[in-house]
Amino acid sequence: MSSPPLTLVALAAGLGSRFGGTKQLAEVGPHGEAVLDYTIHDARLVGFERFVLVVRTDLADPVTEHLRAIHGDDLDAALVLQDRFGPTRPKPWGTGHAMLAAATELHGPFGVVNADDFYGRRGLEVLADALRAPAAATEHHLVAYRLAATLSPGGTVSRGVCTVDDAGNLADLVETAAIARGSDGRIHGEAGGRPVVLEDDHPVSMNLLGLQPSILDELATAWASFRDEATEDAEFILPGVLGTLADQGRATVRVHRTDAVWHGVTYASDAAEVRAAIAAEVAAGTYPAPLGGRP
Repeated sequence: MSSPPLTLVALAAGLGSRFGGTKQLAEVGPHGEAVLDYTIHDARLVGFERFVLVVRTDLADPVTEHLRAIHGDDLDAALVLQDRFGPTRPKPWGTGHAMLAAATELHGPFGVVNADDFYGRRGLEVLADALRAPAAATEHHLVAYRLAATLSPGGTVSRGVCTVDDAGNLADLVETAAIARGSDGRIHGEAGGRPVVLEDDHPVSMNLLGLQPSILDELATAWASFRDEATEDAEFILPGVLGTLADQGRATVRVHRTDAVWHGVTYASDAAEVRAAIAAEVAAGTYPAPLGGRP
């Protein structure tokens, strides 16, 4: 029996409140390409064949039209509407909820990315290799970036700060907010309502994940508990569930550190930096311009 095609889930339902608009489709390439388009291009090169995009209802048509314009008609992509799953509210419920919305489209091991994060081809290659390797049903993967390489000059960011054990597995993951480099040259943040100081080399999750289907049952159980106690602005976060499973010994999350270049568009001012980085990659021949269809 053949394995199902390697699938990549792109989380693209965020409101972009700090960015000030629809950052999922923000033009960063020379011919109107978005960050997601470069992720799709790189993912196809390293072996991903199928794509599942989790979007809001109001983005379904613009995203469909954009994908067709950039990638043509041969892209194997399905759109899932996060706001049609579970209770509704203006703000999406978070990345864990997004995965549950996509569950019916997932039939084997799959990767996860944020639509507005540029991970670099090497980061996606690490993920694809990990997913193709034999694995237990509860063995997942997290491609971790160096914290200092994921800061934004436009303002503070939130990151899943990882603690890795001697075997290279995730021991703990702490959602840390308000991260920025202070006037003292050190990186500061806030975790659990308390200030923390972080190291430049600390590994962090950027939602570049490789998951086994077993995670969907775990998410469903955790979501039921979360939903009963959730406050109005609470978010059900996928890395947080992974961290809990690892801490409780109910899953193994292998951490793959990478020095791949990361870029993101958290704030509107970040777009110019990403455009410059893409332009440099195009000039170096890494990407064609226009990006076009199948690489």
